[in-house]
Amino acid sequence: MMISIYIEGKKYTVEDSKNILETCLSLGFDIPYFCWHPALGSVGACRQCAVKQQHFGNAIKDTKSHLVMSCMTPVADGSSIIIFDDEVEEFRKSILELLMINHPHDCPICEEGGNCHLQDMTAMVGQTYRRYRFNKRTHYNQYLGPFIGHEMNRCITCYRCIRYYNDYAGGDDLGVFGVHDNIYFGRVQDGMLRSEFSGNLIEICPTGVFTDKTQSQNYTRKWDMIFAPSICQQCSVGCNIIVGERYGKLCRVENRYNGNINGYFLCDRGRFGCNYVNIDNRPKIPSNKQGDNWVVLNERQAIQEAANGLKYNCNRIIGIGSSRASMESNFSLLKLVGPDNFYNGINNLEQERLLLIIEILCNSGIQVPSLREVESYDTVLILGEDLTQTGARVALSIRQVVKGKARKDAGDQGIFDWQSAAIINSSQGIKNNILITGVDKTKLDDVAILTYYDSVQNQARFGFAIAHALDHTAPEVKDFDSKLNEKLDIVVQKLMEAHKPLIISGSNAGSKELIASAANIARALKNRGSEVGITFIVGEVNSIGLVMLGKKSLDAALVDICSTDTSSVGLIVLESDLYRHAQANQVDVALNKVNYLIVLDHQCTLIQKKANLVLPVSSFVESDGTVINYEGRAQRFFRLYKPQSYEKNTVILESWRWLYLIHDCYINYIRKKNLHIDQIIDAIIYYFPKLIGIKQASPDASFRIYGQKLARAPHRYSGRTAMYANVDVHEPYISQDDDTMFSFSMEGNHNVQSFHKQVAFAWAPGWNSPQAWNKFQDKVGENLYSGNPGIRVLHTDNGSTLSWFNMIPQSFKIMKNVDRWLIVPYWHLFGSEETSQRSKCIQDCMPNPYVMLNQLDALQLKIQKNMLLKFTCADQILCLPIKFSTNLPTGHIGLPLGFPDIPLFLSGMYAQDVQGVLL
Repeated sequence: MMISIYIEGKKYTVEDSKNILETCLSLGFDIPYFCWHPALGSVGACRQCAVKQQHFGNAIKDTKSHLVMSCMTPVADGSSIIIFDDEVEEFRKSILELLMINHPHDCPICEEGGNCHLQDMTAMVGQTYRRYRFNKRTHYNQYLGPFIGHEMNRCITCYRCIRYYNDYAGGDDLGVFGVHDNIYFGRVQDGMLRSEFSGNLIEICPTGVFTDKTQSQNYTRKWDMIFAPSICQQCSVGCNIIVGERYGKLCRVENRYNGNINGYFLCDRGRFGCNYVNIDNRPKIPSNKQGDNWVVLNERQAIQEAANGLKYNCNRIIGIGSSRASMESNFSLLKLVGPDNFYNGINNLEQERLLLIIEILCNSGIQVPSLREVESYDTVLILGEDLTQTGARVALSIRQVVKGKARKDAGDQGIFDWQSAAIINSSQGIKNNILITGVDKTKLDDVAILTYYDSVQNQARFGFAIAHALDHTAPEVKDFDSKLNEKLDIVVQKLMEAHKPLIISGSNAGSKELIASAANIARALKNRGSEVGITFIVGEVNSIGLVMLGKKSLDAALVDICSTDTSSVGLIVLESDLYRHAQANQVDVALNKVNYLIVLDHQCTLIQKKANLVLPVSSFVESDGTVINYEGRAQRFFRLYKPQSYEKNTVILESWRWLYLIHDCYINYIRKKNLHIDQIIDAIIYYFPKLIGIKQASPDASFRIYGQKLARAPHRYSGRTAMYANVDVHEPYISQDDDTMFSFSMEGNHNVQSFHKQVAFAWAPGWNSPQAWNKFQDKVGENLYSGNPGIRVLHTDNGSTLSWFNMIPQSFKIMKNVDRWLIVPYWHLFGSEETSQRSKCIQDCMPNPYVMLNQLDALQLKIQKNMLLKFTCADQILCLPIKFSTNLPTGHIGLPLGFPDIPLFLSGMYAQDVQGVLL
């Protein structure tokens, strides 16, 4: 309901369910605060947000007013709020002085300097003088792991850290200790924080208590960095991030607010896993193999060599794409080799799963919720997907689903949604229903009311049985295990009771049947009238986009290369390590058939040793491009810097630019104008009209050319001359960017209410910290002024054109007296993803490679803890330390897929020659 209030004598119409602080911030007023946060609500711990409030019938005659804490006071119809008043301002000033009594004088060396909410609030209230001259309280700082630094002396006891870590993210190893003026936030003992979302403490904390250790390795103040809006490349969720650089090094990764996706929070892989772009042993100069030697080439020579090598040595050119490369890069490869010769680089089984997911998303008529919408569902069934490891940001949203019932019941009692402590106290542990199936325990099991551990085949049968129980026209599971009837009844009952159930599965479990069963359940619920939603998590950042461009798999490419009659086959591999996705012997045989091999990548891979030409390409922070996430949302990332600006001898281009330049040289085409990414996007939608949405995900070309540029740097950006002194003593021209609407400087527009959706950095007058996002939103915690970036390119039709899926698998049977063990994946946030595992800090957190075995199987094999497990799979011999599980089904072997020397394609294959080996 909308009500009328007066702020500083002016009338406003506002929502009656909000508190005064959120209402005033949404209207553009500046009120200092510490403990309140849009995602965490209010507890009234800091007393910094005081205002005066008047209740009256006639605003002119009634002069009574009293101080209230605006974060704890709801707006009231007809009330008057005074923000700027001598008494109010003196009160805020006094509170801040008390909070600062024990705060150290270390702003010059604090990593948060210039990015600190405490600094902003100190300036806002005008507290410029300290009267306290005695000893300050001091604390011991803890080791919290390789990601997060701890400086407890800077704490102002706002309680945000534990409210986020424990109440919001579900952590259990960070607490508050002590009483009175001796409060301590930390762990019982030193050690790495266990939550996959611990990095958000850096932005949640309004001071410098929790700092980014990875940033400290290339530390630069915020005002001395160039920023760019980007997309996290480490999984398929596509969280929005801000990346910052100086001296050609990636220095900072921050959360970029997007009201549809990640909101205020990232997972730790996304925040800390990008340092692979800074490693020194990456390709930086084109190299041509001549005999046993590598010859360095310049840009023109590399293009000519590539064109000549393909033209004069190859009758057929095959291109293998990559799901970690952009749409523009994959399309450029497709354009160079032709649609018939383009292979997407995904193995057969994974491609089948991805195509099935796209078919369901487009033709099932079932709602595909955004990440923000996920939090509005009241029951969630997760089939086979270990969300915290494969789509961590989705798992964080599922934790908010759990609290939905408590929020609803509290609302029925008259408690507002922002009164977080009252909601917790009134909830008495009630929660929404989370139901999980998997091969073993997951990090979400602590909030689940039901878990079911079994083989993926039996999980799929369980899913099909759920669908049949909900709708008897769905296919029936023959010979269903009666021991599971109790679990089946519970799941069916909870789904039938739900108003908005959500079904989640994905490709990472390695089962097409599991995906089909999820679709059947969702359809059955829709037939019952539920507002059902469906979500599928996939492998990599652009997996969905890649299969939309080409449906020929990596396996097909290897077969075609080997079956080609002539030996004059050319192969171009785009940003992919083939040995990660296909059997080594198959790759070796295929490469031996290749007459000329070109590899484009920003990382060193095994396949480069066999290449004739290696072309260094830009990482995502050095290039522009578009990716399509798990829900079919196209999103644009932007170049942060040009490597050549800092290292003149490097020859690093975007992969799409290399491929187009090679194409032009190959056909002897002289391009009259410089190549722009907009031209490639136009070509993509010409050949693939269904992808027209990626044009809307990109900045408008006319604005890029004719409009005022947008600044990549804050207005205090300094040192533009000295920055390049190690390259050239003469002041260089500022780098130009013809592909986007951004400038590589502080010059340009940064109006927070302007019409652009792409925000390079969160800054507004008086707001230097990440709390500045309230200045970019139409309402605090809602959408950006110009709408959230990104556009759906997969559209769900209202009516379903799909029939029931009937691919019910046979139940898993242990083959007695047969040495065959089914490989199942164990995914890890740190280690399973290809690029982030190259970051030093991630390597420090990766578990050592291992093999998981059921304890009963270990007894059968006479294996003990002090032994290794040796086995053969896909002609590869593995010998790994053993971990034991009581939940992993017998007859299975669990492997941390994606780890070095443990390739992805092993999922669903069988191991043989299994035996224990003494250490």
